[in-house]
Amino acid sequence: MRPERQHQNWRSEAASRLWLSGLIAAMQHAERPEVRREPVSPETLADLRAQLALTASFRSSQISTLRH
Repeated sequence: MRPERQHQNWRSEAASRLWLSGLIAAMQHAERPEVRREPVSPETLADLRAQLALTASFRSSQISTLRH
């Protein structure tokens, strides 16, 4: 494999792992009973739906942008 391709794969895998780690952390937080009892605002639900509608590659590019 060409070196630039290896670097691109590594960045993509690292971004995917970072995104997945964030998702897992959010899910663990949301499953706590004291958090589950709290109402969720319509704005938060709309933001969540918008985020889930994005493609994985777009989310990865957002993460890369945030880290730089």
